[in-house]
Amino acid sequence: MVKRQIPRPAEILDLMSFKKLDLDPKHRRLAAALTVEDLRRIAARRTPAAAFDYTDGAAEDEISMARSLQAFEDIEFHPSILHDVSEVNTSTQILGGSSAQPFGIAPTGFTRLMQTEGEVAGASAAGAAGIPFTLSTLGTTSIEDVRAANPHGRNWFQLYVMNERETSYGLVERAAQAGFDTLFFTVDTPVAGARLRDTRNGFSIPPQLSLGTVLNAIPRPWWWWDFLTTAKLEFASLSATGGTVGELLNSAMDPSIDFEDLAEIRAMWPGKFAVKGVQTLEDAKKLADLGVDSIVLSNHGGRQLDRAPVPFQLLPQVAREIGQDVEIILDTGIRSGADIVASIALGADFTLIGRAYLYGLMAGGREGVDRTIEILSDQVERTMKLLQVPTLADLTPEHVTQLSRYSRLDQEGSPRLP
Repeated sequence: MVKRQIPRPAEILDLMSFKKLDLDPKHRRLAAALTVEDLRRIAARRTPAAAFDYTDGAAEDEISMARSLQAFEDIEFHPSILHDVSEVNTSTQILGGSSAQPFGIAPTGFTRLMQTEGEVAGASAAGAAGIPFTLSTLGTTSIEDVRAANPHGRNWFQLYVMNERETSYGLVERAAQAGFDTLFFTVDTPVAGARLRDTRNGFSIPPQLSLGTVLNAIPRPWWWWDFLTTAKLEFASLSATGGTVGELLNSAMDPSIDFEDLAEIRAMWPGKFAVKGVQTLEDAKKLADLGVDSIVLSNHGGRQLDRAPVPFQLLPQVAREIGQDVEIILDTGIRSGADIVASIALGADFTLIGRAYLYGLMAGGREGVDRTIEILSDQVERTMKLLQVPTLADLTPEHVTQLSRYSRLDQEGSPRLP
């Protein structure tokens, strides 16, 4: 029989302690977020539906986005054993410079509509963490202000070739003068994808008010206060800002761009040159033959062509064929450090986060972006330790199996079972 006794108050205090009360509501909610998905749920609560859905949504039936997310879930890790991982090194070299982590922040458009700190929060957080930040042509902060927010860090610029070529050329010159070290020439946006959530929400620049918009905004007064009491949106390139996102994209983009444009822009740019939006092995090989510094395997987060190839599934074949000739960067669907580690193991040199960064931004501004980077960095380090690999270079395809729930066609055209 267990002998029982009435505990004395002093003994109770010895056996337990009370958590210190945190009076800062932003700090409390961010500290409670343990995953990117936690940040996503906070962002959904704090952001009007139109702005949140612009970030969270994708094209048409959103099949590409769903498949890209599923592809990362459908992996199996194979850990090594008895390797010293008391210390692991998550740093890497990419595009002629260093990064403290194997991921950087992807280019995102209209960012200050998500949360008013926008690209300044992203660039300053990236600089503090020692990772690269990429500004979009459709960013809502100027090239020069991003440089001011991240004066000693690595800034990259993502370029759309516009109908008005002089606009694009001017952006290239400004980014070079501001010390941006890499240009991302984007090739997957001849026209805007059909982002149906935006159409249903009436999402436009500037926001169009309706009864539904007003009702949705009532429990989120802080977003409207920030939006109405801070500087007017400034775009990196667009002078006209009226209309839906699709209308803005279609009026600005030139669907006639070709390899001659690529060569012309490349000749203008003094730094590293990457091509973003590559979705086939054949195009990857052609770009490698042209001597570009990097290709970015990306289907634009599923926001352009629905049912597009899943970059993570395309990665191993591209890495085998041209991984020795060109640096491979991967985006689309990354929501955890495990996704990043799996990508590096299968041949990516680097990865980019888009929505994950924006969820943190919407959840808590600059501090929310810091929290996103902290969560992913902790997950990368922990996954490496559990796989027992002390450096990123020690990751190999043997550490990961890509499971598949989709039928494929073999070389003879016969169905192959999952």
